[in-house]
Amino acid sequence: MKYIDRAIMNDLKGYLKYFPVLLISGARQVGKSTLALHLDIENYITLDDINIYEMAKYDPKGFISRLEKPVIIDEAQRLPQLMVTIKEFIDKERINGQFILTGSASLQGFKDISDSLSGRIGIVELYPLNLKEKNKKSENIIDIFSADLERYVLKSYDGSKIVESIIAGGYPEILKIDSTKAKYLWFSSYIRTYIESDAKELANIRNIDKFITMYRLVMLRSANMFNKNTLQSECGLDNKTFDIYFNVLEHTYQVQRLKPFFKNELKRLVKTPKVYATDTGVLSHLLQITTKDEYEASHYKGDILETFVYNELLKAKTYATTNAQLYYYRTSDKKEIDFILEFSSKVVAIEVKASKSVSKSDFKHIYHLAHEIPKEFDKGIVLYSGDTVIKVDENMYAIPFGFIA
Repeated sequence: MKYIDRAIMNDLKGYLKYFPVLLISGARQVGKSTLALHLDIENYITLDDINIYEMAKYDPKGFISRLEKPVIIDEAQRLPQLMVTIKEFIDKERINGQFILTGSASLQGFKDISDSLSGRIGIVELYPLNLKEKNKKSENIIDIFSADLERYVLKSYDGSKIVESIIAGGYPEILKIDSTKAKYLWFSSYIRTYIESDAKELANIRNIDKFITMYRLVMLRSANMFNKNTLQSECGLDNKTFDIYFNVLEHTYQVQRLKPFFKNELKRLVKTPKVYATDTGVLSHLLQITTKDEYEASHYKGDILETFVYNELLKAKTYATTNAQLYYYRTSDKKEIDFILEFSSKVVAIEVKASKSVSKSDFKHIYHLAHEIPKEFDKGIVLYSGDTVIKVDENMYAIPFGFIA
């Protein structure tokens, strides 16, 4: 399989014109190094090389000054204190586009380093491939959802391979593997390597077995409310340790929390976040789902499908031309909408349904939200397993999953 163009590439090239340092941050094996190397920068080093690591650690100023620039420094999370030296170097003479860093932990995960490069660094978060990238399409679903959907009405879209894509997930390497057994081995190795490398580097994990238990339990809660007390009890972790471990999961892009949508006009809203795995391939592996039949038979099917849509929206958000915030909606009397896209002056509500048909009743909670915020409400969307875009009502649309592929 050839290199798949990443939708965020044009943004990266633009950022190099404005920042001395560019950080490409994302989970292990998400394609950060490959993306950086396609920026046509000749000088490349990796802190995974023990010799390079030792030089950088013991003489950081000399190391940075000797590097030919512009330069890519791969696996920068291994030596976060190097950020201070880079800051000192660029403060002497600010030249944009000098350092391209990659790291499998967010900058927030670098202890006491987050502020050192403030104003000097552009941060890009890279996630696994989305369906548009896999299918070599340039559209962005958030930009599409923010615009007029009338031109898509009654058009058909093939969603026959959606489940296959859900089970595979979006890590580039997994797309090169045809064998089910080999995929299983890849995911097993990925999880083990992640825990042994990135997780242990970010925190002093004393009990690796309890961390693994927490990792699995949190992942299997994907698309559900983040009930910290229940998880703590099941993991057998005290409050402080649980927070440290969970922060590691977030900072290494394994899970994310989704906040509830809240407007002053809306009363009785639940304020607990939901939690999502960031890749349905890893999630399916943990659930031992390897085939379409296993997926269809799983009682986790709805959660996996919702996680898939969350992942697609999360990835689209990183390169959308239209700025949007992502939330979920739930009132204390259990009126729920899976996702809310909030733009500067409008709101789009998105519900996820596994069924192949849609009726007006599937929009009932969206209608409720439209009534609550009539000025901001733009449109409601129900994503479903059919094949045709249907206009159910004024500004209410049923859209097949194949539409986002």
